[in-house]
Amino acid sequence: MAQMPSLFISHGGPNIVLDESEARSYLETLSQHLPRPKAIVIVSAHFETDGVSVVTDPAPSMIYDFGGFAPELYEMVYPAPGAPEIAAEVFALLSEADLKPAKIEKRGYDHGTWTPLKLAFPQADIPVVQVSVDPSRDAAWHYAIGRALAPLRDEGVLLIGSGHITHNLRALFPVMRGGKQADPALVEQVNAFTGWFAEKLQADDREAILDWKARAPFPAENHPTDEHLMPIFFAYGAGGEHPRVERAHASKQLGFFDYDSYMFH
Repeated sequence: MAQMPSLFISHGGPNIVLDESEARSYLETLSQHLPRPKAIVIVSAHFETDGVSVVTDPAPSMIYDFGGFAPELYEMVYPAPGAPEIAAEVFALLSEADLKPAKIEKRGYDHGTWTPLKLAFPQADIPVVQVSVDPSRDAAWHYAIGRALAPLRDEGVLLIGSGHITHNLRALFPVMRGGKQADPALVEQVNAFTGWFAEKLQADDREAILDWKARAPFPAENHPTDEHLMPIFFAYGAGGEHPRVERAHASKQLGFFDYDSYMFH
């Protein structure tokens, strides 16, 4: 069975499934660049728990965890089945790594899960297991989750971290709603941050990457809160000891809201 890469996806707002964009086009063609997964394990920035939790639900429903978007988004479904057997394996691997996981028996798909998967795997016929983030824990802790689950790649399981490379919504919404240009200083701060991550990931500079808050330029300006960046550390860890890193996609919304996505082989 072909070894799967691990992925980090900047998932955008739920309207990514409706509005034409370069990021949407990338997700729509993503499956063409991968072997068909046996199952998908996804860590979404919108699934926060104390510690790490694994969803064992065999038939997850939908979570519409957003407001003010097009009515048709609240009617969309992604009927992919859960995968209790894979979830049990995930739980066992996390336990062996002393990460003290918990199980959640019922939980639907949040938009960090269902919107990118609806674009990338629209048939919804690949089982999905959801794993949480804990924003109170650091990058190294989320990296350890990825390292613990990396062996699943050899079984044909696709490991995805779904978050955002930059996520300052306080800066995004005024520009989006006001129809004005982004502050040039903010654009520079975003470019410096995303460029730093691209450089450090390509160099496999693990020490710097896991110390991003102290070393990356403008961390607070790009991530006022940490949850949307934590999935990249999961995906990086899931890539193995020294992954080959591919910046698989890079585009911007409104000139500054970046949609960088990475593939770790």
